[in-house]
Amino acid sequence: MDDRARSLLKTLVERYIADGQPVGSRTLSRASGLELSPATIRNVMADLEDLGLIASPHTSAGRIPTARGYRLFVDTMLTARPVDIHHTPPEMAGVREQLQPDQPQRVIAQAAHLLSNLSHFVGVVTAPKRASVFHHIEFLRLGERRVLVILVSPDGDVQNRVIFTARDHTQSELVEATNYINTHYAGLAIDEVRNRLKHEVEALRGEIAALMQAAVQAGTDAMAANAEQLVVSGERNLLGVQDFGNDLGSLRKLFDLFEQKTELMRLLENSSLADGVRIYIGGESGVVPYEELSIVSAPYEVDGRIVGTLGVIGPTRMAYDRMIQLVDITARLVGNALSVPK
Repeated sequence: MDDRARSLLKTLVERYIADGQPVGSRTLSRASGLELSPATIRNVMADLEDLGLIASPHTSAGRIPTARGYRLFVDTMLTARPVDIHHTPPEMAGVREQLQPDQPQRVIAQAAHLLSNLSHFVGVVTAPKRASVFHHIEFLRLGERRVLVILVSPDGDVQNRVIFTARDHTQSELVEATNYINTHYAGLAIDEVRNRLKHEVEALRGEIAALMQAAVQAGTDAMAANAEQLVVSGERNLLGVQDFGNDLGSLRKLFDLFEQKTELMRLLENSSLADGVRIYIGGESGVVPYEELSIVSAPYEVDGRIVGTLGVIGPTRMAYDRMIQLVDITARLVGNALSVPK
């Protein structure tokens, strides 16, 4: 394409994102600032349509961008503004305060909610993969042969599990078991503890061995229960998007995607391999069953290591520059919140 065609395509995409209406040659002439006749603009638009970059809806003489047109716009015509988390846009004021690092899971839920609220679309966040390691363990007597196991991970996350023991234990016995386990096993991976127990169980007092084995099983159960680490917020926002709010068949597929989560997890895990913000437009992701939908995602780091991904899912007709900035800043703030020493 020549510069004239690129300029008209850029203007058409920007107008359509702003107004949501097919863009006609007269509007394009005024908005582009180019001294071109209506006939010339119509010829250029015909060329852009032949290239598959714009399309003409049946009900209008104007044109709208195709997924391919959006892709070209995002890749070559969008000027990304530098992100400074210390000087966030006005609408993001207070976000840092809302991402309180009291518990990792709460930060993740807050981040998904913020992304949804600020974008008016769907916010998605994958939680950091939990290390199968416990930092601290504690046993509390709940009643006869019922014990509460409290497992604290290195990142401060707390898991509680109730176990049933073969015999009743006094609280002093549970304190003794707690001290022994934390002294000898804290910081080890659950699998490593399990392997060591196989060899050391005979040397341990019977009640400590039984409690240790129960704790290992509780830790395994806790990890299995949290294997699905994806938080989705704001799905109902898509019902109000004019581009596809009336297409119930596709919306049903989309809500199935949010409910099942497996395919979406796979997509976001692939996004974590990207350097910075990644954008999927239309069917590019191979996951979202919708041509009129885009995903803007970015990985986030904790202590210099990528541990998860977050993003916004919305219509292809979205303000990409704003979504890129929103996702980028939120990724950095989440990483900072989770990196705060516990």
